[in-house]
Amino acid sequence: MGCRFLPFREPRDERLVTDQSTGTKRVAVIGGGIAGLSAAHRIRELDKSVEIVLMESLDRLGGAIQTIERDEFLVEQGPDMLATKDPWALDLCRRLGCESDLIETEAAFRRAFVARGNRLHPVPAGFTLLSPSQLLPLITTRLLSPLGKLRALGEYWVRARRDVADESLADFTRRRLGSEVFERIVQPLVGGIYTADPEQLSMQATLAQFVEMERVHGGLIRGARQARKVTQQQGSESGARYGMFVTLRYGLAGLVERLAERLPEGSVQLNTVVDQITPTDNDRWEIAMAKGSLPGQTVKTFDGVVVATPVHVAARLLSTTDATLSSRLGRIDSASSAVVINGFRREDISHPLDGFGFVVPAREQRTVLACSFSSIKFAGRAPADKVLLRTFVGGACQPEMLEKPDAQDALGTHNHP
Repeated sequence: MGCRFLPFREPRDERLVTDQSTGTKRVAVIGGGIAGLSAAHRIRELDKSVEIVLMESLDRLGGAIQTIERDEFLVEQGPDMLATKDPWALDLCRRLGCESDLIETEAAFRRAFVARGNRLHPVPAGFTLLSPSQLLPLITTRLLSPLGKLRALGEYWVRARRDVADESLADFTRRRLGSEVFERIVQPLVGGIYTADPEQLSMQATLAQFVEMERVHGGLIRGARQARKVTQQQGSESGARYGMFVTLRYGLAGLVERLAERLPEGSVQLNTVVDQITPTDNDRWEIAMAKGSLPGQTVKTFDGVVVATPVHVAARLLSTTDATLSSRLGRIDSASSAVVINGFRREDISHPLDGFGFVVPAREQRTVLACSFSSIKFAGRAPADKVLLRTFVGGACQPEMLEKPDAQDALGTHNHP
């Protein structure tokens, strides 16, 4: 989900200003997920005189974010954490006054596993998506063969690419670290994030920091070790810092609620489907919409529009506004995954669960993409004698995969959830 702004035709600076000749500015925000809510909130922060109309096709706000409480479990049905590498999520929490409610991942279990056969092996310490910052764990891991380890260590001497053309994730990783590291470590780690074909996944669009690491430092090992030194120095200088991921102690739906509370009463229209966006001759925008089961359409005029919908919806909405952009958006492939959430008695799982979860390489030919140990990763997700697991399977259009997730084999569960 992302935002596409259809701006005012007479902007001044970065602020939204009231046009005294026509009255209050009106902005339509299409999409009530986290992107649309954040955009609406930011517009109101910049200028409270702007009238916001937020339209959402569902009967609730939040999009993919949905938190429920059931049988003493706190369950995230969508995303369950915020990344801290970029500042925007933390900054939003500060502005909403909920920074004190953020909790970090449990420090004692900050590692992940990779499935190989029916065993789970830890990701080598210091290995972050594509870059190993520590060599000894790479040498001793059981995920790679001796030849695979030698090839990975040889990355230190692989010359940096001079060509600035984009590469796929698969091509970049094989060139720098070898096929074995790609197939057994990188593909499952990145696949657990994007659920996309690594042969088609753009490095520039998704993991540009590693392209830059090669350009600046000459390689991934060199760059990762330098980044580790900088991080350690910053940690010693700045005191306590957040880990890579945080969440709200009461669930991410709390973020949705905070954003919704900041919007003026009457500004949210649920069960509202937008059919078309059309530019007018007087530099405004007409939006045709349908309300729930009511017959017919309503057309309203706005000074600005924010499109914050899934990409395929945005492509359709922009077809009469910007044909080129619509065509480009329409060519973006989206991959789906289903999440199966189970609660178990702790005694029914033989694995020590001493990590945050595991990922599964495609070469293992399992139906499972990954499994998150939710109640191990964050406190307050399950009663003390139980565990909460979130299993990701390879596509919502294949419901037969939900019948018996392979996570049961890997974790050694011996009872029903």
